[in-house]
Amino acid sequence: MARDTTDFRPIEGVDELVEHLAEGNKPRDKWRIGTEHEKFPFYVDGNAPVPYGGEHGIRAILEGMQEKLGWDPIMDAGRIIGLVEPTGQGAISLEPGGQFELSGAPLETIHQTCREGNAHLAQVREIAEPMGIRFLGLGGSPKWSLAETPKMPKSRYEIMTRYMPKVGTKGLDMMYRTCTIQVNLDFESEADMRRKMQVSLKLQPLSTALFANSPFTEGRPNGFQSWRGDIWRDTDNQRSGLLEFCFSPDFGFADYVGWALDVPMYFVIRDGQYHDMTHVTFRQFMAGAARNEIPDGLPTMGDWANHLSTLFPDVRLKRFLEMRGADGGPWRRICALPAFWVGLLYDAAALDAAEALTSSWSYEEVLAMRNAVPEQGISAPFRNTTLREIARDVLVISRMGLKNRGRKNRDGYDETSFLSTLDEVVARGTTSAEELLSAFHTRWGGSIEPVFMEYAY
Repeated sequence: MARDTTDFRPIEGVDELVEHLAEGNKPRDKWRIGTEHEKFPFYVDGNAPVPYGGEHGIRAILEGMQEKLGWDPIMDAGRIIGLVEPTGQGAISLEPGGQFELSGAPLETIHQTCREGNAHLAQVREIAEPMGIRFLGLGGSPKWSLAETPKMPKSRYEIMTRYMPKVGTKGLDMMYRTCTIQVNLDFESEADMRRKMQVSLKLQPLSTALFANSPFTEGRPNGFQSWRGDIWRDTDNQRSGLLEFCFSPDFGFADYVGWALDVPMYFVIRDGQYHDMTHVTFRQFMAGAARNEIPDGLPTMGDWANHLSTLFPDVRLKRFLEMRGADGGPWRRICALPAFWVGLLYDAAALDAAEALTSSWSYEEVLAMRNAVPEQGISAPFRNTTLREIARDVLVISRMGLKNRGRKNRDGYDETSFLSTLDEVVARGTTSAEELLSAFHTRWGGSIEPVFMEYAY
């Protein structure tokens, strides 16, 4: 999320919180695709991490991008921490360890998403390459220790950094040493949200497997195909993971609100200052728990929107649905991830087929799949088969959905071509992570350094 929300409307009751989510309902002709992708900046000289400050640091990249694009700066305590397009059509933000993120504009087609990603990467290269900086498309930082990883001067991250070790063993790794590709998708009603939430929660482990791309830590193989997937198993389980209550046949907005109310907060913002609120849940906040701690002590709709942005389930519900399972990766993956989910969820026949395929999958089975994927990728077992075979069926459905959409580019090609990188994973029977491990043990001669050349933007 590029910019934390300020909305000073007071909250009168829980019904307003439910209505906040329901306001995301959109007619089909208004559905859009919002793609986010993160990458690790590094100095070409020595493949070293890039700090925030200095003549050739991340602040300088942001300032150069601001001058080039004319976007508005996002400031935190007087420091530039991101950029936002003046009409809200996209933003650039920083993750805690300096991961550079584009939060894309809400677009109509995957063709537009790919053009947006291409343009962004070209723009950031134009600014960064004269500084000796490039960007790495992996799901996990392959070389630098946590101590070696820079820290960005962002107030919400200071609060999270103090809090994470209290609630899990891997939260700091999640913050500072992972990257993802995400897509944000719309729904037209509560019932439509329910169907999409349930299908995408069940298939999120498959997405993690298909996009597994984080097999190295601190210069060596880490034992995982998706180290990032493993990290999410013990980051902060109060606010992340696979949500069992979402599997209920009558799951709705109120259920998600009920869960979110009982998750500890991270912060509230008053007069530009961030106040640590990790000691109370949002429900306690609404009951007056912070009345003597912060100015005005009463919750606002801006506080609620910010709280929703600090929840990390595999599929996150805001006024849209966020698909959160995939590792970061090279350019083709930036296009493949939204194509995969748009094909499954934005066509009625495809959603019907995906729902039929997964309807009998239980929470326990999906959880077991989720736990197997970080180590085993698409070889992970499911019932009497493997995720590789499940992926064949799911890609057929996604391709059907994209074909049915019929969104063609100026050369007459539809969106199905963007699935080709995932078709290759299934055809090979090996993930990107396994290909990287093979290279490490053979042509790279046990060195991690070549990854910075082969997976650089």
